[in-house]
Amino acid sequence: MKLWILRHGEAQYRARTDAERELTATGREEVLASAAHLLGQPLRFILASPYVRAQQTAELVRQALGFAESVVTVPWLTPDSDPRKVLDNLDLYAADEVLLVSHQPLVGTLIGLAVHGNLQQAQAMHTASLAELEADFPLAGAMNLVSVRHPA
Repeated sequence: MKLWILRHGEAQYRARTDAERELTATGREEVLASAAHLLGQPLRFILASPYVRAQQTAELVRQALGFAESVVTVPWLTPDSDPRKVLDNLDLYAADEVLLVSHQPLVGTLIGLAVHGNLQQAQAMHTASLAELEADFPLAGAMNLVSVRHPA
């Protein structure tokens, strides 16, 4: 399995609810810069949080890559989701190349759990940071962190 984890781009600070915050112009630029690292990758799925900024990020990536499939919205990729449940859900995609689009603190703790097997060694992830992980199966402590790219 190859797993790409993308934190959403910079979002506006205020909205009626956290879930309704939209990407800023800078956030859109950050996302497109990160999407360039995914060109040529044989992604099978783009999974995204239902929050507006993650949906917008996933859609920008989908368009930039010319990805024909729709973005799959899943409820287990919100900021406060349990990273252990994310790994459990990823078991369904173990044979695929998957892009997750989500939020902090989830993305950092998910990477820490996948690579180190615990929640105490979270990976720093800025807006639109992109991490690449590999493993035979999405198990805690069994994945290798190949790279982390932060937008300039």
